[in-house]
Amino acid sequence: MADAPPQYDHVVVVVMENHSFEQIAQPGAAPYLQTLARNGALFYNSHGVAHPSQPNYLALFSGSTHGVRDDGIHEIAGSNLAERLQAAGKAFVGYAEAGSPRKHNPWESFADARGAGKSLTKFPRDYARLPAVSFVIPNLANDMHDGTTVQADAWLKAHLRTYAIWSRRHNSLLVVTFDEDDGGLENHIFTVFYGAGIKPGRYADRIDHYTLLRTIEDIEGIAPLGTTIVRTAIGSVWKEP
Repeated sequence: MADAPPQYDHVVVVVMENHSFEQIAQPGAAPYLQTLARNGALFYNSHGVAHPSQPNYLALFSGSTHGVRDDGIHEIAGSNLAERLQAAGKAFVGYAEAGSPRKHNPWESFADARGAGKSLTKFPRDYARLPAVSFVIPNLANDMHDGTTVQADAWLKAHLRTYAIWSRRHNSLLVVTFDEDDGGLENHIFTVFYGAGIKPGRYADRIDHYTLLRTIEDIEGIAPLGTTIVRTAIGSVWKEP
């Protein structure tokens, strides 16, 4: 029987780019991501919901692609994660590295969420000061879009390793996922959960960006957005309270 996710103090979601599960999982390809996977929950049946990049970010932030099928500039009127969290007395921040394009920063497409964006340089060193939910978006050199897998993996370790260690002792969660694969029909991506209350292992649950958003919604106790209303939160990876 699936268990409800715990009520985490902080959830940090990092989104990398354009690589398939197989590319990341092959031996030696991404040593730090593979370390997280060995000690966390690796979902080997995880999928993006669209091609190209932008609709996947919109799905993860708002529960819908809003009919977007490109990486252009769009102004979207609709509910989103930042708005729902604010209504619940909680906070969302999208931390974007300098050079991260708008298509990867979904809050920029929603007028009521633009204020939730901050420079990655503002990511707090005292992790207890993090908001309830954060997205961390590297730039194109560091997210595997333009740079190498090894470069992006090293960036992830340099920027998130200390939070990952801290999260295990401070009721917090790190999620690393990808927007899409390398253009395949299955859109098969690498997704890992790491932090407090996680049962390490490899999990066969079929999940996508909507499943991930629904899990965050259940963690935060907010109403489902868009397509997430017909998804079920991840329930297989949590340790007994």
